[in-house]
Amino acid sequence: MGKINVLGKNVSELIAAGEVIERPASIVKELLENSIDANSSAITVEIKRGGISYIRITDNGYGMIKDDVEVAFLRHATSKIKESDDLDHISTLGFRGEALASIAAVSRVEMTSKTSDMQFGTKISLEGGDILDIDEVGCPTGTTIIVRDLFFNVPARLKFLKRDASEANSISGIIDKIALSHPEISFKLISDNKIKTHTPGNGDLLSAIHAVFGKEVSSALIPVQYELNGISVNGYISNTSATRTNRAMQHFFVNSRYVKSKTCMVALEEGYKNSVMIGRYPFCVLDVTVPVNTVDVNVHPAKIEVRFVNERVVFDAIYFAVKSTLSSDDILKTSSEPKKNTQIRNLLSTFKSQESEQTNIETVWEDEPVKADVPSPYKDNFVFSNSIKTSFSSNEAEYKVEKTVEHNEFNYIKPQNLIKNEENIVVDIDTGEIIEENPVKKSLQNMPFVRVIGELFKTYVLFEMEDNFLLLDKHAAHERIIFEKLKTSVLVDDRQILLKPIIIAVSTEEMQALNDNVEMIEKLGFLFDEFGNNSVIVREVPLVLSSYNISNIFLDIANKLIENRRNVTSDIFEHLLHSIACRSAVKANDTNSIEDLTELLKQVYADDEIRHCPHGRPVVVAMSKSEIEKNLGRI
Repeated sequence: MGKINVLGKNVSELIAAGEVIERPASIVKELLENSIDANSSAITVEIKRGGISYIRITDNGYGMIKDDVEVAFLRHATSKIKESDDLDHISTLGFRGEALASIAAVSRVEMTSKTSDMQFGTKISLEGGDILDIDEVGCPTGTTIIVRDLFFNVPARLKFLKRDASEANSISGIIDKIALSHPEISFKLISDNKIKTHTPGNGDLLSAIHAVFGKEVSSALIPVQYELNGISVNGYISNTSATRTNRAMQHFFVNSRYVKSKTCMVALEEGYKNSVMIGRYPFCVLDVTVPVNTVDVNVHPAKIEVRFVNERVVFDAIYFAVKSTLSSDDILKTSSEPKKNTQIRNLLSTFKSQESEQTNIETVWEDEPVKADVPSPYKDNFVFSNSIKTSFSSNEAEYKVEKTVEHNEFNYIKPQNLIKNEENIVVDIDTGEIIEENPVKKSLQNMPFVRVIGELFKTYVLFEMEDNFLLLDKHAAHERIIFEKLKTSVLVDDRQILLKPIIIAVSTEEMQALNDNVEMIEKLGFLFDEFGNNSVIVREVPLVLSSYNISNIFLDIANKLIENRRNVTSDIFEHLLHSIACRSAVKANDTNSIEDLTELLKQVYADDEIRHCPHGRPVVVAMSKSEIEKNLGRI
């Protein structure tokens, strides 16, 4: 007699149910998705004992006719798809036809349903997957499902469930995520006769976020609306100061389906890079809308994992959505348009000289020269350098930095020598390069009036900009300016030929990523070749990194390429530049001239990247006039 057995219906149903139904939250998720697909506008979930003993879900959707009710609990019975080709463009949350059959197989189920054109509805009762009764009943339009005694016939699964409170929290988390993906639907969760969650269902995502997470979270969010290459990204992200110690508050949706995606997560955090402290993570609620034929949702029974046809374009859409949104929330440029027909006040008018000797500084403001008298105590008091000389010693494995004291100390931003030709195209007259616009020059032209108030503790610079009070950390600002300069000026083309080439074992995926990006890796200063099926041999490395662990650096780059990161530079390299910038920047208690401080703010204003130091600390904080007046009780 053969060893292969054909399992009976009861056993096969229990095995299949185990893939879909892990805990009460799994039931709630599957039934909520059915209610959403039925075009419901209000859904109520009621649970007892964490959903182990009782779950009731009521919606006001389309409902079902009697014929559909009778077959709804058969395995692979679904109204969502018909042909195999339908799997290539799934637009509904449910489609497998397994949920109801799996739920019924491990519990006692009762369902009533009615369509709007029916006088009476249909009620069906099941136990362990077997139909007990089907009756005609009076009920409202929509569907109500009651699930009792989960895993009553699978005691081995029942003992793996957690405490009632833990299971209830898991259900609450599922409802929170689904409510965020569908703000047009009102969701209500009742746990042991107490309302835990109730969203308004008014279509406003921010209202849904407020209902789920409260005022503190919702007040620290920035709206996102972005489109790139046919992919749209909408929702909210946290400002750079409202971060968390973990990623639990990152919520991604693809075509309004909650998903866990490493591509989305990495793209989000790359967008925040150097803008938040290390070890801190942003909050987000982002819905990524892609063509349905470019994403595969038929990956896992829980439908929480997806695959994209092109991961790169999804990564780019999220990355640039985050970068552009953070840039638009720039506290220095909320009122960036200069005020017209206004008498421009002298930047340094509050500083009255008691000295006879004066130095004139010419400042261009709204195309009109303005003379600013600088008191002699500040005349030649320059302590910052715009010339940083770097040298590298392979023995010491570190950069040596020399400062050169020069006039106009913060002049790291040098406007290009530009002219416009007859076609009104901006051209660099030195190189002949065509440039559409000079963003630095344009930004400074739009810079509103600024008044220097002074310094606080010789560390922070106080400014007044229109209706805002600014507090600038001069060390953090200068450090980031140097860091950005070093990133573009340190030559990784200066390579070190290794006397003993390094052989590095790589995975198939890593090898593919490296081979697909040979030119990019060479620009980073590495020269390598394949060495067998699962290894590469590195022959040249950037001089600056030659004394570090090349294997770890190279594998780090390979994995960043796999994750489609925009910046694949080694973390070790960036850390080295951080250290150089930190040592080179002006320190607290240094004495600075008013001209220097003004120039520093100009550079911070002109470059949107200079909002945080390389470690993520804020460079500048702002308080509006209305905020100050409110705190002082004037309004």
